[in-house]
Amino acid sequence: MANHSKVVGGSTAKRVIGCPGSVALCSTMPPKPSSKYADEGTLLHDAIAQVLDKNVKPELLLGMTYQDQVLTQDLIDNKLHIALDLLDQVDPNLEMEYAVETEVGFGDFLPDVFGSCDLLGRIGNRAIVLDWKFGDGVAVTAEENEQLLFYAAAAMRTPSVSWVFDGAKEIECVIIQPPMIRRWVTTVERVKQFELQLLQAVNSSQKTDAPIAVGEHCRWCSAKPVCPAMTGAVDRAINLQLDQLDADKIGAYLGNCDMLEQWITDLRALAHQMLEADKPVPGWKLVNKRATRQWANEDVADDVLSKIIPQDELYVSKMISPAQAEKVLKKLGQQLPDDLVVAVSSGSTLAREDDPRPAVAQIGKQLTAALSKIQ
Repeated sequence: MANHSKVVGGSTAKRVIGCPGSVALCSTMPPKPSSKYADEGTLLHDAIAQVLDKNVKPELLLGMTYQDQVLTQDLIDNKLHIALDLLDQVDPNLEMEYAVETEVGFGDFLPDVFGSCDLLGRIGNRAIVLDWKFGDGVAVTAEENEQLLFYAAAAMRTPSVSWVFDGAKEIECVIIQPPMIRRWVTTVERVKQFELQLLQAVNSSQKTDAPIAVGEHCRWCSAKPVCPAMTGAVDRAINLQLDQLDADKIGAYLGNCDMLEQWITDLRALAHQMLEADKPVPGWKLVNKRATRQWANEDVADDVLSKIIPQDELYVSKMISPAQAEKVLKKLGQQLPDDLVVAVSSGSTLAREDDPRPAVAQIGKQLTAALSKIQ
């Protein structure tokens, strides 16, 4: 798994250029837990790197794992094979020389700034910078893509792959996101311009008064919950007197809804993560979600209720729920025995401190922490 620069990398270049102040803010945030979608993406990146670097057939990688994700035949058919077919559009004559999963960096020009590029290649006078995107959610464009410009600029300064750009007349930036491919041809001069933009942004980010700005780059920023620009936008939204707004202004504010909703979602997720880690958030706690009743022991419940409730009413495709059984028993003038049912919460949720429900005891984490001190 590739290391990531703490200053700026390919995936964060757009954010740092648009908001230099985000570097310091993000450094204060706890690492975000991985998701099954991110883990699946890493698995597919690792698999396609083996296919290209070691000439392994995708089917031989069936069952390959990363975290809890497994490379299935469905992923091979609908992701890997399609991605490789799209690569043939870039290199139809199979003449490209390439390097895969290469760490590229700026050396002394920008110390500690580096990233890992999925594929760098050369065909004739054209250098190619390619990134795999295996997610189905957000479509990624190649034109003026900061991540690809970052990789191109860094690769030019990386001795092991600088050959890709030597004497190149043009640079093609490629995003392969099955089932789509997006391509954009640019110049060495444009990459050099981007490099200067990045240098200015990184230098600015080191200042105590580094500028903070809201924009599209906020989407994946981990510091949204504590960002002054974001919290200011929320405060203003709360204090607005809607009856004083005309239709044009309301329409303009609606354009900010997605940004504000994402900020709210990330803020709640951060607070939940902190409380689960036993870090207090003043005014808030974790409480159990509404408990849903289920059979304490389905076999015992079946044995008891089958003597009372007709079979065609006791079963649907599976045993009826406690609530459904209760309704049937009520018709029969009987009550559901209390010892047949337990209430099980589906997890914890965030609530204000004055909520009447008791706070969740993080017993497992507390016990783990205590045992770690003993060992």
